[in-house]
Amino acid sequence: MKPITKSYAINMNQPKCLGKVYLVGAGPGDPGLLTLKGKTLLEHADVVIYDALVSPQILATINPHAEKINAGKRRGRHSLVQAETTQLLIEKAQTHAIVVRLKGGDPFVFGRGGEEMEDLVKVGIPVEVVPGVTSGIAAPAYIGIPLTHRDYSSSVTFVTGHEAVEKYRPRVNWEAIANGSETIVIYMGLHNLPNIVNQLTKAGCSQETPVALIRWGTRPEQEQLIGTLETILEQVEATGFEAPAIAVIGEVVKMHQTLGDCKPLMFV
Repeated sequence: MKPITKSYAINMNQPKCLGKVYLVGAGPGDPGLLTLKGKTLLEHADVVIYDALVSPQILATINPHAEKINAGKRRGRHSLVQAETTQLLIEKAQTHAIVVRLKGGDPFVFGRGGEEMEDLVKVGIPVEVVPGVTSGIAAPAYIGIPLTHRDYSSSVTFVTGHEAVEKYRPRVNWEAIANGSETIVIYMGLHNLPNIVNQLTKAGCSQETPVALIRWGTRPEQEQLIGTLETILEQVEATGFEAPAIAVIGEVVKMHQTLGDCKPLMFV
């Protein structure tokens, strides 16, 4: 496949840019999980370019005088394509002091933060990453599923269930993951769940392996669906369970029965 090339209309002879871009992780939704550094930047930002999965409660903490731009991407619905978002960051950094690129979860965990940071560095834009709490850790915790447990799991794999066409390799090696990790956390995998279940069972995972699907994790509207590799597809169809959701696959899901009632306090 011919590699995709990117170019940005920036003149390197232009005056030195005024500001700096901060790639800020907003966390999974509960504003109580936003870092203090992220909150401070939002309160003092001149421009905030935010993603679709950032919760309204976190958007409400943004400096009321800041310019707010929705660059959200959801399956089949793109407010801005990736190249346009990067170009916008470049332009705003030339005219504003504090430019925040606000991303759900953590910028460097399936958030394209590495790509955006690389592109900004290449054209000489100062940039800093502010990590956030990723949904793959927080959402299971909020329904009582520890990703590691001495009785069940000493290894965790985080994997995307939604792959870009132009990826560096054609597919996720589900066989290697099935045989190499005791807990599997899948981001953006609901649409591809039938294929994922098929691949994991073909690789030797028992059909009785527990599965948890968590939608809008850590938010007041959080939902979960608990099943097994054998039952989860029928359960999704029967309930109309929809994205955005993560999947947790492994024996640790059983801990939900014991710990699921110990719900964290959500900040709303």
